[in-house]
Formats: sequence, C-alpha cells, structure tokens
Amino acid sequence: MLQFIGRRLLLALPTLLGVATLTFFMLHVLPGDLVETMLRAEGGNPSVELVAAERARLGLDQPLIVQYFDFLKGLAVLDLGQSHWTGKPVAEEIFSRLPVTLEVAALSMIVAIALAIPLGTIAGMYPGSPIDYAIRSFAIAGIALPSFWFGMVVALAMLWYFNWLPPLGTASLFKNPLTALQQLILPAIAVGYRYSAILIRMMRSSVIETMHEDFVRTARAKGLAMRTIIRRHVVPNSLLPTITMIGLEFALLVGSLVVIEQVFSLNGIGRLFIESVSRSDFIVIQGIVMVLTLIFIAVNFLVDLAYAVIDPRIQLG
Repeated sequence: MLQFIGRRLLLALPTLLGVATLTFFMLHVLPGDLVETMLRAEGGNPSVELVAAERARLGLDQPLIVQYFDFLKGLAVLDLGQSHWTGKPVAEEIFSRLPVTLEVAALSMIVAIALAIPLGTIAGMYPGSPIDYAIRSFAIAGIALPSFWFGMVVALAMLWYFNWLPPLGTASLFKNPLTALQQLILPAIAVGYRYSAILIRMMRSSVIETMHEDFVRTARAKGLAMRTIIRRHVVPNSLLPTITMIGLEFALLVGSLVVIEQVFSLNGIGRLFIESVSRSDFIVIQGIVMVLTLIFIAVNFLVDLAYAVIDPRIQLG
C-alpha cells in the first residue's frame, strides 16, 4: 500500500508541473490587462505613469520567466499567492467557496448513483424489453437536457405547484444541514439527473456483459436464485467500470458547476472563477485550476483503492 501511494504521488508531480506551466503561459497570452481593468473599474482614466507604478507594485513588470518561477516557488510551499484584485490570499478566496461546490457535487453524485445503479441493473437484466426502452429513454432525455434548463424547470414547477423556492444565501451542510439541504436539493437534482443518465448507460452495458459470463451461468446451474446471483455476482462485477465513470464525473463536476451556481445563486468556486475571469485576476484563476487538478488526482487515487475493495482479485501493486 505504501509503495502504491508513493508511486502515485511521484506520478502526480509531472502532472501538476505540466498543468501549472500550461495554465500560467496560456493565461499570460490572453488579451486584457489586469491593472487597467482595476484602475478603470470605477470609471477612472489612469495615466501611463500610474499604470506603470501599479504594475511594478504587483510584480507584473518582471520578465515572464521570472514570474513563472516565482509562481512555481509559491506552489512548492503551498502558497497560491494573493489576489491582485482584492489583496486577499488566493487560498483563502478558494477554500471559503470550495465547500459549497463540493456539497453540490457530492449531493448530485448521490442522486446520480441512487438512480443509475438500480435502473441500469434492471435495464441490463431485461435488454430489449419495454422497461429497458423506458429506462433508456429516461437516460437519453437526461443527456439531452441541459442541467441549468432542467434546474430552472424544476424550480418553476416547485413554485407553481407547491409555492416553494429554496431560501437565498449559502448555509453550511455541517452547521445548518436543514437550510443547506433546502438550498442545495434543487441544483443537486438538476445536475444529478444529467449525470445519472451517463451512469445508467454504463451500468446497463456492464450488466449485459456480465450476465453472459461463465461464472453467472455456473451460478444458475447450481440453482441459485436470480436475486442472489444479481446481488452477489452481477452487480459487484458490473460496478468496476461504473466506479471509474463515477470518479471521473465527480472530478469534472466540481469544475463544471459554473452555470448551475449562477442559476441558483450559490457562492461557490464556479462563481469565483467567473468573477476572476471578468477581472482578469489570473492569480486566482491559476489557483482554482491547481486546486481542481489536485481534486482530480485525489479522486482517481480513491477510485483505484475502491477497485481493490470491490474486487479482491485486483492488486494495487
């Protein structure tokens, strides 16, 4: 186990370095000037001398390669720098909003898994049947409908039929769980339905393939009940590719909730990203990208560990 963890950490270093390098240079070739955006934010008309002085204060007058190595030095000591716009530490800006995004992503994946595993299993057990066509139509609709549009429809339906809308603001799921659930349940349903559609199709294909394996035929020949065969043999073996998809989708989901956070007025990392882009605050953007990269690496690591738990035949080494 320790050797496996050590190898994965060593493999993560080139990935982080590559992402940091691409992010840094891509952001610095984009049009737009942070200093002029800041100074003109309130309708001012700054002079050339004032712009130059502000660039020197922020260190933006240094050669690009010097700024790059300063960025890498900060990453080496887990320092993401300070926002050029607010002056606050980037880590503080990110981690004050990241919990909201993680809560939405976690609840969305719970909704997706709760729908995908039973529906995908049923569809895979009866391929070509009316119930299979109904579940596949449900999945195709989920893939076709944009999450933000479906979320708005759900919100309008709740308002129309039940005269209820989620409370405004952002509450912590750990400090005030009831209020937080009221705020997060609609975006979780909207996003969860979208991702359940992907997982249903994956689970269905895996179940169909597993149902034709030799060990399933042997279990049937022994006279085991179909319920037992499904629970003990088919579902555990079908979960392996689905777990891979769950891990990848969760990691991608954390970084793709921008529109949902805007629709439901959630103060998450997606909204911070939009604000940073509009301000050309590339220091914050770099920090967000690096944090999302770490989350992606961590999720993939946990997926590999889950393989060994679900299927003892898989060795981490």
